[in-house]
Amino acid sequence: MSTPFYVSPQQAMADRAEYARKGIARGRSLVVLQFADGIVFVGENPSRALHKFSEIYDRIGFAAAGKYNEYENLRIGGVRYADMRGYTYDRDDVTARGLANVYAQTLGSIFSSSAEKPYEVELVVAEVGAEREGDQIYRLPHDGSIVDEHGSVAVGGNAEQISSFLDQRHRDDMSLAEALKLAVQALSRDTNGTEREIPAERLEVAVLDRTRPQQRKFKRIVGRQLSRLLEADGDASAPTEVPSDTEEE
Repeated sequence: MSTPFYVSPQQAMADRAEYARKGIARGRSLVVLQFADGIVFVGENPSRALHKFSEIYDRIGFAAAGKYNEYENLRIGGVRYADMRGYTYDRDDVTARGLANVYAQTLGSIFSSSAEKPYEVELVVAEVGAEREGDQIYRLPHDGSIVDEHGSVAVGGNAEQISSFLDQRHRDDMSLAEALKLAVQALSRDTNGTEREIPAERLEVAVLDRTRPQQRKFKRIVGRQLSRLLEADGDASAPTEVPSDTEEE
């Protein structure tokens, strides 16, 4: 009888982590930034049907990089969890922290299981507060750990280089137009240091806007709204707010 091939638990976990990281790095990067009136999600996404960013609940948004079918399953599970908790208890009991804990348990269980491959996804769960100090951003890597972020976070692709670029330039009091331009500038930087142009039609942009009078703060920015924000000069007279609640194509 042949001797079974033995791999140490440490090596097996390291191999699984490397497998997941490579899968995530093959996807396009996305960034999540705080600005004066909320949180903005920006990513390069040529598809108008498959979204990287979604609304989970009233004040909570979801962003993901990696394999679409895997993070879409997680998104649907998060929506079901939020709806059930809000219906059973109170809408205020649905928080980004609670949702991040649920995702952490799911990702951690999958990563630790030898019966299935780890998910090739990295998630960001964000909640906008009534004031800037109440904003919450959590990053969840493939292994189910939770990282409490502040200001800006990048996932997927060359996230490390983008994060370094954002850390040097981001300010919490930026207008929406300034934050959007900074995000696009960061995403435009290739690994070799050169910059490329990303046209507006290849961008997916959404915001959690605390100034919206509605209970639901999530809104996608598309069409002429997005073009106006990208073309704004960033001065005091520039219209940097989201113009209306109607999405324009």
